[in-house]
Amino acid sequence: MKKERYEVILAGSGGQGLVVSGIMLAEAAILEGKNVVQTVSYGIASRGGFSMAGVIIDRDEIIFQEVQNADIVLALTEEAMERFQSLTGRGTEILYDTTLLKARQGDHLSGHPFTEMASRIGHVGMANIIALGCMAKQYGMVETQSLATVIEKRFSGKTLALNLEALEAGIALVTP
Repeated sequence: MKKERYEVILAGSGGQGLVVSGIMLAEAAILEGKNVVQTVSYGIASRGGFSMAGVIIDRDEIIFQEVQNADIVLALTEEAMERFQSLTGRGTEILYDTTLLKARQGDHLSGHPFTEMASRIGHVGMANIIALGCMAKQYGMVETQSLATVIEKRFSGKTLALNLEALEAGIALVTP
């Protein structure tokens, strides 16, 4: 599904690291010489309320800076899934966390146990990084090595090791 332009929504609840994931996705695309716009939307409360990051990645200039036609949605809560699931009817791919959301069947739906995997790694807060690795590998909006480079610049010590392990776990979900 490699394309020149991707419109991505990362949606869930405040505190799940979606804003950081959106920033890291944008930074990885910039490392690859792509144009990027990253936006954030919070609900009433930042931790626990609805949270969403939008990322547009394009080889060409980006004129309108809001996601209009999402190609990919990462849904980490039922509220996020309910808000965006109807987009699958027009071909939007939805990646979701089967640990936190009920299982679903249908075209353009792909679920993985991100939070359960993060718990096994040692920190449920790594679910966003696992999902990011899976999403990048599955849909190709950035190279996974670019995400690893961003993680290496952002974290250090044990946190770096955990984030790289989480990224690899997400990539492995797609790698045969």
